Amino acid sequence: MTSGTYRRNEFDVTDSVNTTAPGAVSGEVFRIYLDLYQQDDPGNLVQAFEDVTRLYKGEYPGYRPCDTSYHDIQHVLDVTLAMARLMDGCARATDADVLNERLFRFGIMTALYHDCGYIRHRRDTRHANGAEYTKTHVSRGGRFLEDYLVKIGMGEFAPAASRTLHFTGYEIPVESIRVEPQFRLIGNLLGSADILAQMADRCYLEKCHDRLYPEFVAGGIARQPKPDGTEQVIFGSAADLIYQTPRFYHSAQKRLNVDLGGYCSYVEKHFGGENLYFTELEKNISHARAIADREDLSMLRRKPPDTLPASDDQAHS
Repeated sequence: MTSGTYRRNEFDVTDSVNTTAPGAVSGEVFRIYLDLYQQDDPGNLVQAFEDVTRLYKGEYPGYRPCDTSYHDIQHVLDVTLAMARLMDGCARATDADVLNERLFRFGIMTALYHDCGYIRHRRDTRHANGAEYTKTHVSRGGRFLEDYLVKIGMGEFAPAASRTLHFTGYEIPVESIRVEPQFRLIGNLLGSADILAQMADRCYLEKCHDRLYPEFVAGGIARQPKPDGTEQVIFGSAADLIYQTPRFYHSAQKRLNVDLGGYCSYVEKHFGGENLYFTELEKNISHARAIADREDLSMLRRKPPDTLPASDDQAHS
């Protein structure tokens, strides 16, 4: 930590990288990449960061601005930073042949674009918000990434792109995803980065209450239809989502340590023996338990940064 006792809400687990600022995150990712592979140029990683920033701002041809406040640019940048650290730890714990520099760049691409399936196309008049794509966003994002990799000269990775993104989703069990060993490595790291980054966010609980629950409602996750025509309530309210968070943590631990192979521990090699993500994550879960025990939502006091661009109408008026 660099700023005293408390992390700033818009900063990463080290309180040194502003995860709402693409330039700050890309600078740290480039530093890790250049140091790890002894390169003097980050190559097409520069364009990838520029393009994802344009995509979330609504400046990428054919796409509207991001309108999902939980799955926003901060989440994407936070996951990308965690992914770079995990890959760095993995490469240092194994050897360069296991995770070479081109595979590292593919890993960064998957992290940057893993949730782009929430971004609505300009031709889409059927959906009012990107959250309505919750159940299909991984497949949508995979199709986008396949095309994008071809455009930036990494077409050999395109066939594996969609399947690798599925390590962040729940539609396909991890063990059923058919990929070659090097892409299973990237997928396990990516799925781990996705869980660690969001659950270690200093405003994780506030974001779950204010932002994730409305996305679950819009995406048909909060309530599920049953075969007999009745409805199963998964989360009855935003408060219910918070109260269930400690229980969700148990399933997240199983996913990290069993389904994703325990690859989350590679970040310790990057941090010199510590897993700062788990340190911060467990603070959030401890706080969630206290809130649930007291049923006191007034304990949610943090103010998450607002990263959404101007509405589409405002942006193009």
